[in-house]
Amino acid sequence: MKKFKQTEKDGLRAEYKRSDFSGGLVRGKYAKRIHESSNVVVLKPEVAKVFPNEDAVNKALQSLV
Repeated sequence: MKKFKQTEKDGLRAEYKRSDFSGGLVRGKYAKRIHESSNVVVLKPEVAKVFPNEDAVNKALQSLV
């Protein structure tokens, strides 16, 4: 079996430095947007024990609504 030789550069390097990014790096730049668009709810462990799956949770919540 022949070894694959990379003929084209894909533009990725093994390592990057902060100086490679002209705009700078910002931690959590999109965190607010993701939080607002997310519909994931984390249940407390004692509550999660009561419900075996997501259908059981949905039925319980729909009965409240």
